[in-house]
Amino acid sequence: MRIKGEIVNKIFAQGEQEAPLEACGYLAGEKDRITNHFPLRNVDQSSEHFSLDPQEQFSVIRRARSEGLAILAVYHTHPASLPRPSAEDIKLAYDPNIIYVIASLLNGHQQIKAFWIIKGQVTAEELIIEE
Repeated sequence: MRIKGEIVNKIFAQGEQEAPLEACGYLAGEKDRITNHFPLRNVDQSSEHFSLDPQEQFSVIRRARSEGLAILAVYHTHPASLPRPSAEDIKLAYDPNIIYVIASLLNGHQQIKAFWIIKGQVTAEELIIEE
């Protein structure tokens, strides 16, 4: 999966702004290239998990479709842990057709990784950051 560097920067900026809570949102684009970032509110207001606001979620899906884009990934930040799916992330990963992107802010070191999570099985997805 390819992602624009400016989108990665926006994810980290949102994460830093919303820390210590997890920040979240959707990533959209075409085929294997993420071109758009849609920040969403973490209705759980938690530093350990997130839930998307259903009304915002549907609004973003409609907007992306109207722009000819597909939702390719859901992202969230880990303010104080590594960029790997937690047990909670794995348990709540319900869509086998979407990539899960996790951005870590642990100790001020920004790291971002992507995963497929299908029926509890986690597989890393290469995330290529484009300029």
